Amino acid sequence: MRKRILLLSFFYPPDLSAGSFRAKALVDALYERVAGEIDIDVLTTQPNRYHSHASEALAVEEQGCIRIRRVQLPVHKSGFVDQAKAFAAFALQANRIAGEDHYDVVVATSSRLMTAVLGSWIARRQRARLYLDIRDIFVENLGELFPSPFGRAVAWTFGALERWAIKRADKVNLVAAGFLGYFQPKYPQQQFSVYTNGVDDDFVDLPLTSSGDSNADQPLRILYAGNIGDGQGLHLIIPALAQRLGAQVHFSIVGAGGRQQALRDAVAESGVENVELLAPVSRDRLLAVYRQADVLFLHLNDFKAFRRVLPSKLFEYAATGKPILAGVAGYASDFVKAEITNASVFAPCDIEGALDALSRLSLEDVPRPEFVDRFARKRIMRSMADDVLELVREAI
Repeated sequence: MRKRILLLSFFYPPDLSAGSFRAKALVDALYERVAGEIDIDVLTTQPNRYHSHASEALAVEEQGCIRIRRVQLPVHKSGFVDQAKAFAAFALQANRIAGEDHYDVVVATSSRLMTAVLGSWIARRQRARLYLDIRDIFVENLGELFPSPFGRAVAWTFGALERWAIKRADKVNLVAAGFLGYFQPKYPQQQFSVYTNGVDDDFVDLPLTSSGDSNADQPLRILYAGNIGDGQGLHLIIPALAQRLGAQVHFSIVGAGGRQQALRDAVAESGVENVELLAPVSRDRLLAVYRQADVLFLHLNDFKAFRRVLPSKLFEYAATGKPILAGVAGYASDFVKAEITNASVFAPCDIEGALDALSRLSLEDVPRPEFVDRFARKRIMRSMADDVLELVREAI
């Protein structure tokens, strides 16, 4: 009887998110390794990451030995309660659908922990091997996102769920080496690997603009593209930075998220006219948007937990060859300084530091071929796929 893998991911293409691209790359790598030998089922949702850019996809899609099943979610926004309701709908349907088949290995790629918990539940019911891909330290973030004592109570609850899922797993992959400092002391008996995010094929050999393409009489074009949430804290930095720089720069913010209105309100309150908020765009269109920018901007909020993370956005930013202005601390700061040329770092929410960091950038596009080669997503996911397949071979 052929072995079967179940992959759980809350997001999957055509959804636009780091988790979506990562899940697809892992499925592609597994298919490359075992096409025709092992069946791979993907359980995910209908596109819902950005409602302004949602598109209906097939409920069931079959591609050789790959079967993708997408469940419909209730309409929801970016708030904690709405997201909890949406995940509950996904979990109930995914649990029912998974029960219709038997799987040898369950793989769950999870940012906000609960997909990992769902994967652990399904694997336990099926007596299957469990591989967790952890993309966030959700429990550590909760204490800073929610005020005490509510934050402590929520963190305690989710901490128990985290222990239940991690201890049940046969293997746990962490998306950033910075996570090891959190997970290894808590789970010394667990086996951890680190397969990071990486550079997608779309960004390999991306044509660069020359320094002469920018009109010296025009403001410097600074672009942020991605989620607009508490984690990014753009409302705490962009309006003040735009106000200080004035007509010298024009900020374009492409994306959506739970703090989009807060950013919009902060921009209006500051009275600046050099900040433009744009809806999320398709992957193809994003490449053109990157090409038009002079500087790419990245920012994480000033949370202790974020000192361990490595934003996936850094990989595609670096692949463009554009100058990068990054408000990050801890592991991400060390990574940028060590791995990415012509990238300038400042402490999160530090306006003066951001101005100084911008002044240190060379405003020219410079290719980073060594970085692209070292962190090619396809190569990283091939190694991760081999790690997953070890569990398949061990399954009874």
